[in-house]
Amino acid sequence: MYEHRRHGLLPLRAFLLRFASHLGVSSLVIAGSLAIGTIGYHGLARQDWTDAFLNASMILSGMGPVGELGGPAGKLFAAFYALYSGLVLIVVTGILLAPILHRVLHRLHLDQEG
Repeated sequence: MYEHRRHGLLPLRAFLLRFASHLGVSSLVIAGSLAIGTIGYHGLARQDWTDAFLNASMILSGMGPVGELGGPAGKLFAAFYALYSGLVLIVVTGILLAPILHRVLHRLHLDQEG
């Protein structure tokens, strides 16, 4: 997927297309995670769709829950979804930073080799 260190620096247009593909994958991960959270809060925590979407969005963004949770199943779901959301943050950050950091390191290696 990425060019070898012996190859030249990727042209800017190709790099932007690569970054756009990483942005697309990140968006799919976030949308899927938001869907999982919304469905889970609706089904297990007995919240209406709007409150379920709000809670899933707040947890996924790291802000915290906003409503009452119904029953032990809802509370367990909220706990595991919060842990999952922390991992999603790390994964999405890695997906987005990978092409940028690769380009910077590739550029540095080109400068060293002369």
